[in-house]
Amino acid sequence: MTVHEDVLRTARRICRERGDWEFTPGEIVRALPELNANSVRTHVVSRCCINAPKNHPHKWDYFRRVRRGVYEIASPYRRDAKRRASARVAESAGAYRSTPLRDSVHAIVSRGLRAFVVECLEVAVVTQGRSLDEAVANLREALALHFEGEDPGAFGLTASPRLVITYESSLDHGTAAQTALR
Repeated sequence: MTVHEDVLRTARRICRERGDWEFTPGEIVRALPELNANSVRTHVVSRCCINAPKNHPHKWDYFRRVRRGVYEIASPYRRDAKRRASARVAESAGAYRSTPLRDSVHAIVSRGLRAFVVECLEVAVVTQGRSLDEAVANLREALALHFEGEDPGAFGLTASPRLVITYESSLDHGTAAQTALR
């Protein structure tokens, strides 16, 4: 089962036990200790939230933020899980996957005061290096460890995804440095 499915299933269980449709990300994190807490939080507040900014290329419309720190299960996902499971069995495998697998993982590199910081957009991986080459090498190693023993399809990726890196720089960085020298 993928992270987003685990998060939805857990949110349903918590809400069903309480008799309400609202929950907090912290409740989901505590209920899924076997998963990375940051990945679970990202799924609740961004990847699975209807009214969150579109920061990820793949999103699910499971939850809606109702107020700061509180989310609710969207009405289409409040149905009984057994009925949804039987409906899935009736669908063909090709029709069930609504989006094709992505063939790339995207990362953004930015320069800090003492290091280059690299952050992946699709997966919860962040690393750094003293040089740009070191930062990219560290990213490749971190991604290899993150995906080790995992099915890339569970992350919505093809078997051999490409790594697409974007270097982010401030336009006025040089001007600020020149002003500091005066």
